Amino acid sequence: MVKAGLRRMVRGVFPLMCTLGLGAADSTFFETQNQSPLVSIFGLPFLGEARTLGNGEGSFRVTLDLANHFAGDSAPGEEVELDGESKRFTLSGRYGVGSRGEVGVDIPVIATGGGFLDHFIENFHSTFGFPNHGRDLVPRGRLRYRYQRNGVSVLDMEQSGSGVGDVRLTGGWQVYQSSDARRNWSLRGSLKLPTGDPDRLRGSGSTDLALWVVGSSRSERLVLSGAIGAMGMTRGDVLPDQQRPVVGFGAFAIAYDVAPWLALRAQVNAHSSFYSGSQLREVNGPSAQLTLGGEVRCSRRTSIDLGLSEDLIVNASPDVVFHAALRYGF
Repeated sequence: MVKAGLRRMVRGVFPLMCTLGLGAADSTFFETQNQSPLVSIFGLPFLGEARTLGNGEGSFRVTLDLANHFAGDSAPGEEVELDGESKRFTLSGRYGVGSRGEVGVDIPVIATGGGFLDHFIENFHSTFGFPNHGRDLVPRGRLRYRYQRNGVSVLDMEQSGSGVGDVRLTGGWQVYQSSDARRNWSLRGSLKLPTGDPDRLRGSGSTDLALWVVGSSRSERLVLSGAIGAMGMTRGDVLPDQQRPVVGFGAFAIAYDVAPWLALRAQVNAHSSFYSGSQLREVNGPSAQLTLGGEVRCSRRTSIDLGLSEDLIVNASPDVVFHAALRYGF
């Protein structure tokens, strides 16, 4: 009887709470990027929607990316080890200006430490027959980010902590919208400022400018979205002799409305390498991540995103990232 009651609650009460759903959104993107300790310090942007906010419209979003890092390799003259856990909380605000413009800001707070997911991930891998790649051979809950090149430690961090990361200023401009509002294009940009501490990998020490285009097309239930862009960076303080000045990035996403209050999503993010002069994929390699999950629309103004990211290119991004976001529009 208890199980039957729970089923009735899930089928009845929860959809009722999240009725009056938002309908198909103009964009299907999870607001996440590569959480590698050597990449997340730069200004890879949240991609946003293909439709900018209308004049006087606004939104707030709180985002959490919980990433477990375990990667390491060696090559002639170099060795890298990335073992730890990071939590990135981002408070984002967007506001529509005029008939086509949008401005915003992203303020991240980053906590880095040994974490608590090692035991869970090891058991998960063992249960389903996946390799642990040496996870079970090192202490659990350890923080160690280290990179040696030509016998010199160019990165060595073992101290946990938290603090504000690099703040991003964002903007957008509606380039095109079809008469039925089902097809949209927007030009977007972001400016990342060096407000975080690069010694604690809460920032890069560089100023980054990104420009990209976002497009979407939707039918009654299906939404397809794509984005492509480039980012230029001043010389930062993390591996400065190897940092590239320009990277390219893009994404593709699909969403399907299974109910007025629920959409399922799949997304692929990718970018080119941020560094040169290394044979190690953890340092000098392109990256691609797959994020699967969905969006729960609790009202016309409020929605919740839940997703799980996996590395499509092994060791170029974290093995697993848990993503959650709460959005409120006004």
